[in-house]
Amino acid sequence: MQNTKMELRIEHTWDGLPVSHDPVTIALKSYDAGLLMQVSAPFFNDPPAPLGEPGKPFRKLWDYEVVEAFFLSDRSEQYLEVELCPHGQHLLLLLSGKRRVWKEELPLEFDVTRTETKWEGTAHLPWNYFPPGTNKFNAYAIYGSGEHRKYEALYPVPRHKLQEGQKPDFHRLEFFQELNLKELMGEDWKQPESHLWKSHTE
Repeated sequence: MQNTKMELRIEHTWDGLPVSHDPVTIALKSYDAGLLMQVSAPFFNDPPAPLGEPGKPFRKLWDYEVVEAFFLSDRSEQYLEVELCPHGQHLLLLLSGKRRVWKEELPLEFDVTRTETKWEGTAHLPWNYFPPGTNKFNAYAIYGSGEHRKYEALYPVPRHKLQEGQKPDFHRLEFFQELNLKELMGEDWKQPESHLWKSHTE
């Protein structure tokens, strides 16, 4: 029997300390053309909103308040990076090899609701955006300004692997953990072919 929803909670900072607020939750569920990513998070309103139009891609969104998800094929080191902002902007990137972006600012259906203290967002991620053989995942939350900037991770760097002076790096693919999409989609499911990724590798 397949699950209809996978729920993940970001309960630690990037370096493994407990977060000091209600954790950001990310739910993944299937829809007819891909995955729905549903975010429920505290709204810090820090830093202030980007100057881009809500509902549209915004470059360097990682400099703002954002929740991010990375979907990785560890065999090829190809991955989809999804960045969602409580003010409605988004940024989707396709990477082939660590940090090597080959496509960005992909269109996205993304809806946000917000109160003074919480925000919720729903993003429709089509299968076409996912690299072939997607099987690993990590997620992050970033907020705050200047020296008070906070970086949180679903799967943080293990404490014993931290090095002195180390900075947060969300592209440490070796710390991603398994994402079994068949748990969501059913045992007989096969990931649909992506013409985007196919065109990149041909």
